[in-house]
Amino acid sequence: MKKVLILTLTLALFSFSAVPLIAQDQPAQPPSAEELEKQKAEREKNAYRLLDQVIDEAQSLRLAENRVRVQISAADMLWDQNQGRARSLFATAAEGIAEVGRTQANNNNNRRNQVAADGTSFTVFQGGPQTMRTYQLRQELILTAARHDAPLAYQLLAATKAPANTQPTADVRGPRPQLTSDESLEQLLLGRIAALDPKLAAQNAEQMMDKGQFPATMPEVINQLYRQDADAAEKLADRTVKKIQAANILSKTDAAGLVQTLLRTGPRPASQGNDSTAKAPITSWGPVLGQTAYVDLLSTVVDAALKATPGTQNNQRGTGPVNVRRGNIGPGTGPNSGPQQPTDAQIEQNNARRLLAGLQVVLPYVDQYLPSKAPLVRQKMSEIGLSNNSPVNLAQTFSALQGDVTVDSLVRAAASAPQQMQPRIYQQAAYKAFEEGDTELARQIANDHLPTKARDTLMQRIDFRELAKKAEGARFEEIRQSVARLQTDNEKIDLLIQLAGDTQKSNAKLATQLLEEAKQIVNRRATSYEHFEQQLKVAHAFANVDPARSFEVLDPGISQLNELLQAASVLSGFEINMFRDGEMAIQGGNGLTATINRFGQELAVLARSDFERSETLAGRFQFTEPRIITRLAIVQGLLDVKPVSGPRAVLGNFGENIVMRPD
Repeated sequence: MKKVLILTLTLALFSFSAVPLIAQDQPAQPPSAEELEKQKAEREKNAYRLLDQVIDEAQSLRLAENRVRVQISAADMLWDQNQGRARSLFATAAEGIAEVGRTQANNNNNRRNQVAADGTSFTVFQGGPQTMRTYQLRQELILTAARHDAPLAYQLLAATKAPANTQPTADVRGPRPQLTSDESLEQLLLGRIAALDPKLAAQNAEQMMDKGQFPATMPEVINQLYRQDADAAEKLADRTVKKIQAANILSKTDAAGLVQTLLRTGPRPASQGNDSTAKAPITSWGPVLGQTAYVDLLSTVVDAALKATPGTQNNQRGTGPVNVRRGNIGPGTGPNSGPQQPTDAQIEQNNARRLLAGLQVVLPYVDQYLPSKAPLVRQKMSEIGLSNNSPVNLAQTFSALQGDVTVDSLVRAAASAPQQMQPRIYQQAAYKAFEEGDTELARQIANDHLPTKARDTLMQRIDFRELAKKAEGARFEEIRQSVARLQTDNEKIDLLIQLAGDTQKSNAKLATQLLEEAKQIVNRRATSYEHFEQQLKVAHAFANVDPARSFEVLDPGISQLNELLQAASVLSGFEINMFRDGEMAIQGGNGLTATINRFGQELAVLARSDFERSETLAGRFQFTEPRIITRLAIVQGLLDVKPVSGPRAVLGNFGENIVMRPD
């Protein structure tokens, strides 16, 4: 019995000791679908709770533009969860923008009439910054709504329409199209809704052409429509060509720009045009027109371009009555008052020369489809002083750069490309070889073809990569010596972060050591925005290795930002103008606001693994506005929502006078 008891105890002890050994041998199991769904639900719960807090806090903001921006962002993120509330927020934002527009219209001190030398009456608006901000708010509102509901976006466009006498344009007359802010936004919106509702986009595009506008986003509209209804897309393409042919493209710069986009990629393959399920290109780089429509348009453009004549120095370029970029107040009223507006004939000649220059790219298609006109085009190019030897190479270059390019195809494209394009294409080839791990080929391309500065930058990255490969075999002291030989902190931080990234999976301890070295470099009070960016890079690298250390890096930076914000509020109106009516603009074109946004982005990354600490750190901002900025960033990160983007309005620099369209 004693032996049996001993044997039983031995087996029991072996069983208990074997469990952890077996568990250690088992690789970590990835979370199940159910666990992932629970994690997602928890993130969304935290995100919407924090978003409610932001919406409540934003009600105390004094600046209308700040409240509107929060409402737009909140509506965007609430759409999938509560569409009714999202629509209400969009509507509230539109009301705020409309009220700002009405205030501008009633401010008669901001407008004064001018008379140009030719007797044209126009208005100069002296409230440039506010006009720009209002336009940008409208753009954000309309493009954000366009993500979800195309008709709603058009409703908001109409609801926020500014009075006619406050709609800015770049010039009163001139070589650029005279677009009001509404027309500009409508053209931008057209491209955004093409994927969401291509039939509505096509309908609105035709209405715009009926009004004499030729939106640059027409190729996107046609190509998106091909995916849904190929017959309708072909009809729209044909009608577009007919509208262009009916207009005088030499007097309409927007039409001249559109035709070059439609022509440069050649005709659409027949297989794409007849198959409504074909995955047609959805950018302006993809072929748009069928062969018949393409040849018709090409012939029209050739005929217009052949009207070009050699220009003199004085009439090569027309200038408007106002140099908006330099801030001149208005057009001259006498012979010695500055540049004069170009005549209609000068505008047509400028456009004819642009069309002729654009034919360089499509000259192979002229040879193929219009052989009788090809010699005339070449002769005219020679008269104007344009080269006609490189068009084939240029067309081949554009073709080679489309689709899934390889290192070999890029090298071949660079060899046949015009000389001015070669360095950039060779650089793209070298970096592609580097990214694919072929450092020897990357070195060869860099040594043979890249300018000195670009070559040295790539060589340094290659050296970093090769050091990373042997980092685990090298002693830590050797790595330190390699880092010490670098000249700048940026170079040292970049190397340490790259080495940590390359060793993270195989040796997490070494990766942590390397990032600790980088942390020591940035562990000081920032004296420039560059120093803040260095801290953010290290914090971002720690997020994948040890998130707790990321918070340690970010915490002192927020304390310092609070000090800078307090100083900026005191200096506002003297040295800087970040604050208006005692409130910081949520979107400002300055380094301090940009840095706050960057902190928000990093906290958004960390919130996925530690929401509570990220929220706490965001709450450490003493001013309401940066708290809102960072908390919105966290919500966007948790919900995987990216802020809407769009081109900035070019209506003049802040503080300058802006010429308005004639009443």
